[in-house]
Amino acid sequence: MTLLQLAGVARSVQLPDGDNLDILTGIDLEVSVGDHVSIVGRSGSGKTTLLNILGMLDEPTAGTVSFEGRDVRGLSGRARDLARGRDIGFVFQQFTLLPGRTALEQVVMPLMYADGRMFWRRRELAAEMLERVGLGGRLESKPEKLSGGEQQRVAIARALVRKPRLILADEPTGALDIDTGASVMGLLDQVATESGAALITITHDLHVAARARRHYRLDGGVLRPADLELAFAASTLVVDAKAEAALGLTTPAGAEVAVTREVLASPEVLAAPEVSGSRDDPAAREMSGEEG
Repeated sequence: MTLLQLAGVARSVQLPDGDNLDILTGIDLEVSVGDHVSIVGRSGSGKTTLLNILGMLDEPTAGTVSFEGRDVRGLSGRARDLARGRDIGFVFQQFTLLPGRTALEQVVMPLMYADGRMFWRRRELAAEMLERVGLGGRLESKPEKLSGGEQQRVAIARALVRKPRLILADEPTGALDIDTGASVMGLLDQVATESGAALITITHDLHVAARARRHYRLDGGVLRPADLELAFAASTLVVDAKAEAALGLTTPAGAEVAVTREVLASPEVLAAPEVSGSRDDPAAREMSGEEG
């Protein structure tokens, strides 16, 4: 069952000189109930704009966005706000916890806008969700007393306490060390799977993206399928070359090699090959720069 669908979505803004700046172009994306999708892109690729459209925080200048079969543009502002609060959970890089509020109070806040039993049981439900993310013993702790990983767990509990249909995670491990980030992503993936929510992770980290079942890259405002196997193969070659340099060995080209996330998220590395020919294939020769 399709939960979210983007068809021909574009977003542009008008510059002071009157020209249009295209941020997103012809975005097509279909996300099913319980799906897990990753979108990889470098800074300036349009990730934030796409996230805002996916989360009903912004509207496209062209194309359609449908949630559970309904065109989002047909919803009133109030109906859109209600749908966002009820059906979409956000997890951001910087946790966005309120200072001076306990972990329990942070997670209770979304339930203040809930209806019926969910509202009346808000403290109980918040405590249960914090227990689920491993913070059952830290209910009264404030952000300044929590580690980065614990703060992100509170943010995850807050995002999931209303049982949203869709979770949008924007660089969820960007402010964490590698081990803590892996733990947090494992938790997010597990809780999303158990609740049946669809999860869209927007990141520039290939290891985070690899946890998803389907992978895309966003470059220059265009969304395409990504080949993470090819990306990891390229990153392995780069790491091996850097290790050789550290050992005082000479790389084949005698050049220094630097491993950066920007390189690993580049279009050349992430592109899903459309041509899989041999060296005898004219298309393959053309791509490699050879002439027949």
